[in-house]
Amino acid sequence: MLLKCLEIFAARIVDVTLGTIRTVFFVKGKTIEPFIIAFFEVLVWYIVAREAINTQMNMWVVAIFYAAGYATGTYIGSKLSQIFIKGVVGVQIVLKKGSDKFVAKLRKLGYEVSIILLKNDYEGNDKDMLYIQISNRKLKELTDLVNKYDKEAFMVVNETKLVHNGFIK
Repeated sequence: MLLKCLEIFAARIVDVTLGTIRTVFFVKGKTIEPFIIAFFEVLVWYIVAREAINTQMNMWVVAIFYAAGYATGTYIGSKLSQIFIKGVVGVQIVLKKGSDKFVAKLRKLGYEVSIILLKNDYEGNDKDMLYIQISNRKLKELTDLVNKYDKEAFMVVNETKLVHNGFIK
């Protein structure tokens, strides 16, 4: 019984991991990769769903292993997507005015930074907004640099679908 439950658990991990990766590719505007992945995802799902439904074991035990495989597959798929699927993010960082030394440091490290002057926030202060397009793999490095400079910096990160011209670190 345990072996059958572990089989169902492992198969769910595979099919849900594939589904998560397929979804990320699709959102990034890819078409061929999701098409190929979808075939294998549904093939594995069909086999495991059929196995889970046709088993003579206690359905609660099967359901728990089935659900645990789904949850684990979602986690693994998201981690693999972050590691293997390249992407570009736009980062907006709002800092107190006078962040020239920090901007110079970022540029020295290879980041292309645009600066927009923000006039009169709700407290009446002027601030600088830094705008940077980077590879999603560089986001943690940039976030760490910003936190070292100003722990209270306001930072927004958005997925970028297309970059035309410009520089990406």
